[in-house]
Amino acid sequence: MPGRLLSVRIPSLAKLGAPRCAKFMASDTGKKLIQIDVSSDTVCPWCFVGKKNLEKAMEQSKDKFDFEVRWHPFFLNPDAPKEGVRKTDFFRAKFGPVQYERAISRMTEIFRGLGLEYDMSGLTGNTMDSHRLITLAGHQGYDKQNALVEELFLNYFCQGKYIGDKQVLLDAARKVGIEGAEELLEDPSKGVDEVQEELKKYSSGISGVPHFVINNKYQLSGGQPPNVFMRAFEMAAKDGA
Repeated sequence: MPGRLLSVRIPSLAKLGAPRCAKFMASDTGKKLIQIDVSSDTVCPWCFVGKKNLEKAMEQSKDKFDFEVRWHPFFLNPDAPKEGVRKTDFFRAKFGPVQYERAISRMTEIFRGLGLEYDMSGLTGNTMDSHRLITLAGHQGYDKQNALVEELFLNYFCQGKYIGDKQVLLDAARKVGIEGAEELLEDPSKGVDEVQEELKKYSSGISGVPHFVINNKYQLSGGQPPNVFMRAFEMAAKDGA
């Protein structure tokens, strides 16, 4: 979402004031397990950038740690229309032509640096249905959930697809093997309470996304570079040793 470029917070690495877990868990491989909770919105470009950089850091740290990544909802625009509006029209009207063009130019450059093409075609709108689907996927395995998040980001940012469209969501769910998607999306109230509970638990105290919490203790915000994530992994590992 271009308008969020100026408001995403990128603070220094810090301990949370009330850590819930001070002891490290080991995975089946015997490596220390790094659990990462991510608050994100499916129309936030920095969330996709943060995901890609997180994955680079995980790849470079895989000999030391195993990882479990869990995705949680955040709503940049809770009142966005379900029927969707053209991205270009919406963001030009909201931010003005000069700021809009600067934001698009910047995101295009950043996405190309990740090997992706930033596509501003298509619609933007309400993301509740996508979060309902992501929450459902989490019950079927975090690897599946992560794959779904990736597919939805690609759909929205690189393929001009509207992730408020039921068929787009069903196609994404089918591609990554999510069961029960059609039943979920047929009922607009199904899963909403769980999304709201997740929102309250993980995202109520933040004002920007992406937001990462590592092993319930360390938090990072924004599309951080891989080395910042790697530093956080090491700090968490030392803290839990």
